[in-house]
Amino acid sequence: MEQMRLVVVGAAGRMGQMLVKAIAATEGATLGGALERLGSPALGRDAGEVAGIGPLGVKITDDPLNALLNVDGVIDFSVPAVTVEIAALAAQARIVHVIGTTGLSAADFEKLDAAARHATIIRSGNMSLGVNLLAGLVKKAATELGADWDIEILEMHHRMKVDAPSGTALLLGEAAAAGRQVALAEHSVRVRDGHTGARKAGDIGFATLRGGTVVGDHSVIFAGAGERIELVHRAEDRSIFANGAVRAALWGRGKKPGIYSMADVLGL
Repeated sequence: MEQMRLVVVGAAGRMGQMLVKAIAATEGATLGGALERLGSPALGRDAGEVAGIGPLGVKITDDPLNALLNVDGVIDFSVPAVTVEIAALAAQARIVHVIGTTGLSAADFEKLDAAARHATIIRSGNMSLGVNLLAGLVKKAATELGADWDIEILEMHHRMKVDAPSGTALLLGEAAAAGRQVALAEHSVRVRDGHTGARKAGDIGFATLRGGTVVGDHSVIFAGAGERIELVHRAEDRSIFANGAVRAALWGRGKKPGIYSMADVLGL
């Protein structure tokens, strides 16, 4: 099979550069395009040089319509407004769209559902193998322990992260809710301040920390009467997300249109 030509959205950013490196290092994948925002100082530069791996012959552009022509997929760790725009274009091109963007709204998800009628969308709040295995463990623990155990999810990221809770924290919350066979939206508690009263049975709490250069720390705490279980994942290098995203793109090639998760990619 020919190499899969992939476009990177936000190619000059920290995650984008990681993606460019991961694509260049992955057998079966090649960089087919690189996108940046209008006015970016990286426009016109070679994406490989920006990523520090030498020229790849792909210039960074701000024209997504042309960038998505004659490619097989696009990897997108950007912002919700851009992701929705890229999803519509990926649907028109009928290609794979890997989405690592967080902070998406209910309206955004509706637009992704519409795009998935023609595009193969693989979306996850976290692309790493470890986190997705953790989600499976969280679901299992929530099933076995039952509602008598309180669930709290603690996450910490670098000071520049703009959304909270993190996409990974929400992924883990969804796993816990699925284990209990309830809807997360009906049991999620994200803010505690002042006189809150006692904790309600069945709540799934979230706590957010921001500071420094932390790539991503997540803990899921199951607190029972007289005992506590903690499941923890710490990301030390963003390359784990980039490698997972490229793996997802390769997996998605040839799959029917629809929305898939990293659990599907990893066979979990």
